Amino acid sequence: MGWEPTMPYLSPELNGQKLLVGANFASAGAGILNDTGFQFVNIIRIYQQLDYFQEYLKKVKALIGQVQTEKLVNESLTLITLGGNDFVNNYYLMPFSPRSRQFALPAYVPFLIDEYKKILQSLYVLGARRVLVTGTGPLGCVPAELALHSSSGECAKELQLAASLFNPQLVQMLDQLNQEVGSHVFIAVNTNEMHLDFISNSQAFGFTTTKTACCGQGPYNGLGLCTPFSNLCDNRDEYVFWDPFHPSERANRLIVQQIMNGSSTYMYPMNLNTIKALDSRA
Repeated sequence: MGWEPTMPYLSPELNGQKLLVGANFASAGAGILNDTGFQFVNIIRIYQQLDYFQEYLKKVKALIGQVQTEKLVNESLTLITLGGNDFVNNYYLMPFSPRSRQFALPAYVPFLIDEYKKILQSLYVLGARRVLVTGTGPLGCVPAELALHSSSGECAKELQLAASLFNPQLVQMLDQLNQEVGSHVFIAVNTNEMHLDFISNSQAFGFTTTKTACCGQGPYNGLGLCTPFSNLCDNRDEYVFWDPFHPSERANRLIVQQIMNGSSTYMYPMNLNTIKALDSRA
């Protein structure tokens, strides 16, 4: 995009004119639900992130005034990624987890979607008017799940089912939200389909390894975290996964290309270049 990177909101260096660049409120392990990621000590839950966003807006107003702050936020781009942790670090974290005892999977997914809708409505109230909302990736195909559930490299069926239920319902909810606000505010980013492309046709994208992480240990390098004691691949660009959960930098760059230029299969109802063209004429 050619923009200056956004800094973490809690960085002491984020002040003065740097506030006008934007801010990153994200926290690793956070989910749609407050009980997601309870095993992480310092997690910043999503509603705390929204509180920080409100704090941020007050700081910007003090700098440039109410009218200019509203304009800045209305014309900004917001990216939000939630949902995967609500399965991996909640529903499926342990056998008979509290949420899995409370809900069967077909009921858990709409519950998540309803809670997610409230979060997105809060973002809209705070002024966000262009929001990219990523779905989950192929949850059952990440090296961490292969290490736990796979005998011959097949994706974990239950987690794949979760992703296949969640992602279409997310698109439907975003469509409904857009109808309610009367504008294409929320854009669905089909990261699941983007990632499955790498897995099903790896050579076309220049990858040689789709199941094993570049950095990790155990089967498929899928156990633990990437540490100085981990196995490390020779060429990370040949790997779809960097660590047990996350895409490699090269995979992420290909995902961003689809965000910029992808068809409606990947970006619904429009890609980011279309949004830029529309907004430049507004």
